[in-house]
Amino acid sequence: MGRVLVTEKLAQPGLELMAEAGHQVDVQLGLSPEELTAAIVGADALIIRSATTVTAEVLAAGTDLVVVGRAGIGLDNVDVAAATERGVMVVNAPQSNILSAAEQAMALLLAQARNIPQAHAALVAGKWERSKWEGVELHGKTLGVIGLGRVGALVAQRALAFGMHLVAYDPFVSVDRAKHMGVELMDLEDLMATSDFVTVHLPKNAETLGLIGKDLLAKSKPGLRLINTARGGIVDEEALAEAIRSGQVQGAGLDVFAKEPTTESPLFELPSVVVAPHLGASTAEAQDKAGLTIAEQVILALNGDFVPFAVNVAATDVSETVRPFMGLAEQLGKIVSCLNDGLPNVLEIEYQGGLAGAGTGILTLSVLKGLFAAATEEPVSYVNAPQMAAERGLEVRETSTVTAHDFVNLITLRSGDHAVAGTLSGPRSEPRLVMVDDHTVEVPPAPHMVVVRNDDRAGMIGAVGTILGDAQVSISSMAVGPSATGHTALMVLSTDRVVPAAALEELRSTPGISDVHTVES
Repeated sequence: MGRVLVTEKLAQPGLELMAEAGHQVDVQLGLSPEELTAAIVGADALIIRSATTVTAEVLAAGTDLVVVGRAGIGLDNVDVAAATERGVMVVNAPQSNILSAAEQAMALLLAQARNIPQAHAALVAGKWERSKWEGVELHGKTLGVIGLGRVGALVAQRALAFGMHLVAYDPFVSVDRAKHMGVELMDLEDLMATSDFVTVHLPKNAETLGLIGKDLLAKSKPGLRLINTARGGIVDEEALAEAIRSGQVQGAGLDVFAKEPTTESPLFELPSVVVAPHLGASTAEAQDKAGLTIAEQVILALNGDFVPFAVNVAATDVSETVRPFMGLAEQLGKIVSCLNDGLPNVLEIEYQGGLAGAGTGILTLSVLKGLFAAATEEPVSYVNAPQMAAERGLEVRETSTVTAHDFVNLITLRSGDHAVAGTLSGPRSEPRLVMVDDHTVEVPPAPHMVVVRNDDRAGMIGAVGTILGDAQVSISSMAVGPSATGHTALMVLSTDRVVPAAALEELRSTPGISDVHTVES
């Protein structure tokens, strides 16, 4: 039996479960980084929450570590790549708080609609203000759900019981699945223009940061009420405050903020705003579920059994031929997702060359991991990626051939109107993107990329460079590939930072440019 180091408060049932399984449960709370590095020596498992940072140095000191468990969802405080390299499994409890989060969204929805906190504050202050705090019914109103993942789906289910009409924006959900849920899919601008209430359930990343901002709020239905229990920063708080002051937005209910903890926000002074200090997962039940779930996962890992909530795969479980291609496969999945602006109906994956027959199943999982990276609030893992594909109606077709015409190994993805291909190149096996939409290119994948389709004529490269330069965006690398017909060309650029929205709009409106997509890691 193993020693399990627990560095943050865990629900007692979880601690008892591990002890009953015969493990030594070593609870040491409030460790400094130096103390953690010392305490991890000899531990077989480490259980943390959000306050403990598991660095590469900590993992190096934990030479006996089999598993790191996070009693919650987010894994920003764990160096998953370093753990994977060392063969240490990382697990989390992705479903422990989804019900609590969904109920928090409904609580804020009702509180905002009926002005409950404001009326309570007035009454305990000695004011009987029935007419001042008149509210609205939910029944018959349109609720826009931005993000139909696990939490968004639970909110939609509960809103239906209130008699609300449901619309949603989620490019990673098929029309059939949405219809089965009683939800009508539409684009984001139409949703904002249609909805009486909007609830946000998106992950926070480069693409969603500031998504609900000044421009989108200006296009919303007058009198909109906005709820955000997902992540702070997705809603631009300054823009929302201004929209409420102007009357375009009636009010808001927020559980999350761009900076946390915080006691200052332009929204706090507005009487039609209901706020809470990130209480979405703060229920006794969610804490118990997280403790029990992570204890169960750690026990399975230490027993060498299948671990359903593992987010990585130990490097020792993957062949030496395939392992170097895992990162490339994930990057290709992310790129094809961005090119499609969401989820295609069918994804074709072809492995050519020495990869064929070398156990490419893990590469397909890596592709799906990248494909869904921006689609859900919970981390996408090698274990849950196939389930996400099935839930969202994605058909995956995998083929292999030992014949590779131009490269020793090649991974090609095709979906809808888009295709990408990549390989590893050079003595250090560095990833290279070698084809985009059947245009031959060669450029290393990067955290920030722009794909521009344009007429194949003089001056186009200069026009793109000038617009990006004016926006203070530097081009790190660039490849240009003409089409087979010679009428169009494709530029693939790596940039030093995210391209501002205004520069993207200027690119799209430039004569001769027909399409612009960004890829953010």
